[in-house]
Amino acid sequence: MTSPAFTLPRFYTAFFLVIEPIAALVGAFFAHFRQLDYLRMTHAASAPANVGTIPLSTSVVLSQLANLYLLFTINEALVLRSTSNLRVWRTVLFGLLVADFGHLYSIKELGHQVYWNVLKWNAMDWGNVAFVYAGATMRMMFLAGVGLNTESGRKAAERAAAKKAK
Repeated sequence: MTSPAFTLPRFYTAFFLVIEPIAALVGAFFAHFRQLDYLRMTHAASAPANVGTIPLSTSVVLSQLANLYLLFTINEALVLRSTSNLRVWRTVLFGLLVADFGHLYSIKELGHQVYWNVLKWNAMDWGNVAFVYAGATMRMMFLAGVGLNTESGRKAAERAAAKKAK
């Protein structure tokens, strides 16, 4: 049985179908075409001195990462845009939520402060942490039905209203 079509609120449309796919393309561009910049923004102290000293294995891995960013873009900009099936949306966004947590886990070696010390963040940290927090939050809200005219969305709205009334 397929899920009924649904109307996507504008804030989800803007984030999932426009903002996040563009951000992923930017990440893909830097990971593939600006590898030294990508490495320096990730961790300047361990980055190579110049492009010619990037190990071949690191270059390959960064290009593979760029490919995954491109897949991320395609999933949101094309796959989600091609369907109004709520089950497909939930499945894709759940997979991306799991990836969000994996992405956050992958930067643990930079130290625990990378997760919260916004005063020390550079552009990469804003993308690796803040933007991932935002994406994960949007996905959790969607999966909880917040803003959706669905049964779970109505229940989430009722819970939020009940909390405010207290």
